[in-house]
Amino acid sequence: MVDEATKRTLAQIPLLKTKAGPRDGELWVQRLKEEYQSLIQFILMHYIFAVCSEQQGADNDWFRLESNKEGTRWFGKCWYIHELLKYEFDLEFDVPVMYPTTAPELAIPELDGKTAKMYRGGKICLTDHFKPLWARNVPKFGIAHAMALGLGPWLAVEVPDLIQKGIITHKDNLTIGAAS
Repeated sequence: MVDEATKRTLAQIPLLKTKAGPRDGELWVQRLKEEYQSLIQFILMHYIFAVCSEQQGADNDWFRLESNKEGTRWFGKCWYIHELLKYEFDLEFDVPVMYPTTAPELAIPELDGKTAKMYRGGKICLTDHFKPLWARNVPKFGIAHAMALGLGPWLAVEVPDLIQKGIITHKDNLTIGAAS
């Protein structure tokens, strides 16, 4: 079952058509174009929502991504705002050889070993919730879907928990409510 919030998110992201991975030559080039278009549309929808709903102060902008020339290696930043503080992390992933049948494994290396919901190398655990959804939607899901339905919810659950446990602190060592 897909909840209403997930359905709203899915409605904002164009579905992809080309079933191709990095080894598929010109088909991969077509798929990569669809990936970029989907990412751009997803980001634009967040921006338009923020402006139209008069929530200009809302931080609907929560990641930056770029890829190598071949579109097989992606890297950038992602962040989460918690109690008005921005926690920013490096993000990276490779497009699997079996893509899009296999979802990418998103990694936040600096959090490696800091939560049980992570694999070696800082790869975030998406097995229980996101990967079954991905498998049912091959080849329609792409990188934008992995960000919106995988990374976004993971950050929303894990970052506040890691902060509360004192495992991560703000880069400026700011803590809310701490005695001075």
